Amino acid sequence: MISITNLSYYLGDRALYENASLHIKPKDKIGLIGLNGTGKSTLLHLIVGSYQPDSGNISKSGNCSIGFLNQDLLSYQSDDSILSVAMQAFERENELQRQMDVIIHEMEVNYHDKLVDRLSRVQEEFEALDGYTIQSKAEEILEGLGFATSDLQKPLRQFSGGWRMRVMLAKLLLQKPALLMLDEPTNHLDLPSIKWVEKYVQSYENAVIVVSHDREFLDNVCDTMVEVSNQKLNYYGGNYSFYIEEKALRNEIQKGAYENQQAKIRQTERFIERFKAKATKAKQAQSRAKMLDRMDRVEAVVDENAKVHFRFQFTTQPGRHVLQLEDVSKAYGEKEILKNTAIAMERGDKIALIGANGKGKSTLLRVIAGTEPVEGERRLGHNVLFTFYAQHQLESLNVEHTILEELKYANPTKTETECRTILGCFLFTGEDVFKKIKVLSGGEKSRVALAKVLVSEANFLLLDEPTNHLDMQSVNILIQALRQYEGSFVVVSHDRFFVEAIAEKIWYIEDKEVKSYPGTYQEYEWWQEERGDEGDNGPVDSKSAEVKFVDKKPAAQPVKQNNFVTQQALQKKVAQLEQQIENLEKRKSETEAKLADSSIYSDPAKLNEINRFYADIKQKITQATDEWETAMLEMEELG
Repeated sequence: MISITNLSYYLGDRALYENASLHIKPKDKIGLIGLNGTGKSTLLHLIVGSYQPDSGNISKSGNCSIGFLNQDLLSYQSDDSILSVAMQAFERENELQRQMDVIIHEMEVNYHDKLVDRLSRVQEEFEALDGYTIQSKAEEILEGLGFATSDLQKPLRQFSGGWRMRVMLAKLLLQKPALLMLDEPTNHLDLPSIKWVEKYVQSYENAVIVVSHDREFLDNVCDTMVEVSNQKLNYYGGNYSFYIEEKALRNEIQKGAYENQQAKIRQTERFIERFKAKATKAKQAQSRAKMLDRMDRVEAVVDENAKVHFRFQFTTQPGRHVLQLEDVSKAYGEKEILKNTAIAMERGDKIALIGANGKGKSTLLRVIAGTEPVEGERRLGHNVLFTFYAQHQLESLNVEHTILEELKYANPTKTETECRTILGCFLFTGEDVFKKIKVLSGGEKSRVALAKVLVSEANFLLLDEPTNHLDMQSVNILIQALRQYEGSFVVVSHDRFFVEAIAEKIWYIEDKEVKSYPGTYQEYEWWQEERGDEGDNGPVDSKSAEVKFVDKKPAAQPVKQNNFVTQQALQKKVAQLEQQIENLEKRKSETEAKLADSSIYSDPAKLNEINRFYADIKQKITQATDEWETAMLEMEELG
């Protein structure tokens, strides 16, 4: 369908691509990954034709239509309703509708047979294109992406950039191009909408290329990963989890080949140095020197999994109780966000606040921070020092400061060496620390702002979407930093991998109340499935709660897998179950420790809650253990 052959593209004297090749087939679901700055978005622009390669060729089949969702669409404005903008996808159907309107208007004053025949032909084509259903299709997709039915007739101009991006995504999905290219599609979506898009893309009939830093999304959507590295496009025939395992294996092989070659090079160089002046061996020495010049050098393996080698500390220890909200209510006009809600945090709590957009997550963070006036009582505990990170705070960075100056300004007690160490954790090394803030990209500014948060010596962090604009390496660094962090935090995020990695408790807003689940995100998901529905935490509009797809053929029946493939799947399942059991056992031990604390028996309500949680954990351990035993027996039967 699309063939990229020996592609080279330069930014100034820096090669983004050099003799890179890739073949995109119909129905491929490709995840395009790589570090920031390696040229992922550039490749999409090259494919669509907005950039031209310096050399090489990008050839497309004649019927290959391309739909491209990119960040430039954030600036698109229109006074048309969002429903009208989405329905622009149906160009031919809209043209036929206009023709029918003109003919019908003309027939009101000049009725004759030719007009009747013409109207009949136009209506026949319109019906063949299923034109009478285009509005319902557009409504279905917009509501699946989180819009309420009452929003559909509102002008696009009234919505923020993130919501406008959803409208442009809806328009692309309705166009159904032969190749759908999505650049960071989850950046402006909440969890219910991300899951909806996942299911849609999984069922999408044509090819898809996704640039994303959302590992869970890539795992669930893609069957192929293409990594941009060393100016090449490296192909991996599986999802992101497969890529991680396969890359580690390839790196191990490459590392061995590199070390063997380096040993051979050193040996050859010693031979040349020793014998180049000796008449009887000079010819052999020259021959080996030429061999070295012609040798295809194996690249050294670059470790892209940066690790944090700095422990983030604070000097003021808070009391046991960090935060209490009692009978808190918040409304904007007639729209109630919170009503008579109460919640509490204790020292060391690591909390993720999740749910659909519009439920009040960011409002709740501002309430906790004390920047949002509310009815009710907000109390911070003794010696609690908090800092608040949100995207709008990037604007508060001093653009005339260097990165190093900005960090020292955030905490003057830190030495330059300490600041450089911290910045190194956030991928600012060497001369990078002297860059002015004003020349940094959005992702780089996010890393500076996060570094400032983590050196502030606050013992309580409020983080609103901290992974937006971060690449996978930077997200990994933030995960390590938060795992090391000994204080308390509340994080709002739609990145499921990130939330699972850092949160030990889940908050969600349901029925205008803040509610708590005492476990990890994965355990919360299991619990929600057991509840049988998503409650008030689901999509904004009830019509979008159930994902439906228009004009889809019945799914093909899966073919029977051979024993090898089945055994691989069982091995993966066993590994997952073992990890699940290990996590559950850890939670069980923690709960037993709480039950061993005699002070808990003075609070009957708290004791009942812990006992219920303990019984639930034991039931899950039994269930997971049974599944593990079944899987092990199946593996043994396969030999």
